[in-house]
Amino acid sequence: MTIIESIVLAIIEGLTEFLPISSTAHMIFASSIMGNEGDEFVKMFQVSIQFGAILAVVWLFWKKFMDFKSLNFYIKLAIAVIPALVLGKLFDDKIEEVLEKPVPIAIALIVGGVILLFVDGVFKQQKINDEEAISTKKALIIGFWQCLAMMPGTSRAAASIIGGMQQGLTRKMAAEFSFFLAVPTMLAVTMYSIFLKDWEIGNTEYKGFEMIVSNQEHLIMFISGNCVAFFVAVFAIKFFIGLIQKFGFRIWGWYRIVVGCGLLMYFM
Repeated sequence: MTIIESIVLAIIEGLTEFLPISSTAHMIFASSIMGNEGDEFVKMFQVSIQFGAILAVVWLFWKKFMDFKSLNFYIKLAIAVIPALVLGKLFDDKIEEVLEKPVPIAIALIVGGVILLFVDGVFKQQKINDEEAISTKKALIIGFWQCLAMMPGTSRAAASIIGGMQQGLTRKMAAEFSFFLAVPTMLAVTMYSIFLKDWEIGNTEYKGFEMIVSNQEHLIMFISGNCVAFFVAVFAIKFFIGLIQKFGFRIWGWYRIVVGCGLLMYFM
């Protein structure tokens, strides 16, 4: 992977991580087109640059995250992230297998798109528009909804937003809680991929941080990739909030269907 290719992936991560269109699917397809999808460093890089996107959420909602007097906020996030941590660890190998199969991911994009076409019509009576009104039980249920995104192409944002709306949250509140929940979820996945997961290159296993510091080019890619993902994600989050308030989710449903069909034709 070249530095230019790493910047392209970082832009895709920043643009798509918090939109209901699956950042994983977009980065996998981009890597396939660039011809570096089988590289272990590329796989680790795609996960590690989520750190930049995480910082974008903390930056935009810093008053919420830095209000240490509101322990209930942190408790709800901790409870909501438990299902993803447990199930993610149990099914890590299975998820890894699917990541190398673009056709099922494209199908997941299409199916998710069809669902998004009807979300606004199904959930019409949402009233919860304040994070403090979200109970720990609702937070946990949304956390289980988020686990649907373990199927690459589903979209963590889409699963958690739909889960939020199913629990009575307004579109705006469901999106914001999805952003909040992304921080501990993505931080755990990022730290696991960098410090705990073994990445096999040849017949030798490396930790993610060992690959990052193995040469200057990898280190530059890691730092620049996270910086790019941060700035692009800041824009994407602001853009998305305004768009869903005005148009809802249908536009993203059609986008997923068109992109999924195009990718199916490309890979088949």
